[in-house]
Amino acid sequence: QVQLVESGGGLVQAGGSLRLSCAASGRIFRLDRMGWFRQAPGKEREFVAAVRSNGGATYYADSVKDRFTISRDNAKSTVYLQMNSLKPEDTAVYYCAAGYGPFAPAAANKYDYWGQGTQVTVSS
Repeated sequence: QVQLVESGGGLVQAGGSLRLSCAASGRIFRLDRMGWFRQAPGKEREFVAAVRSNGGATYYADSVKDRFTISRDNAKSTVYLQMNSLKPEDTAVYYCAAGYGPFAPAAANKYDYWGQGTQVTVSS
């Protein structure tokens, strides 16, 4: 089993920045990828970013490319999402996810573990 705990959400003005953290524990050594998804009220959960465990390749949704950066600290078993130039449409609950198997970064059903989510609110 793998446990994921997110932190770092909050309220920020448009144009501001936040950094989300996702601390992983348990049987993490076999994980192939970790990612971030988000869900706004009344909308479906959508992919944000992912990082591959082997090699560190990253993948981003077009809506956040050039504004968000996913990174990992293997020593701390933690994945980060640095969010810059935030917009009101980035407001959502952000979820950390982890998975095994072939790299399918944007497919939520390919992730095996999920965190509880952290709220990000961007005011205009």
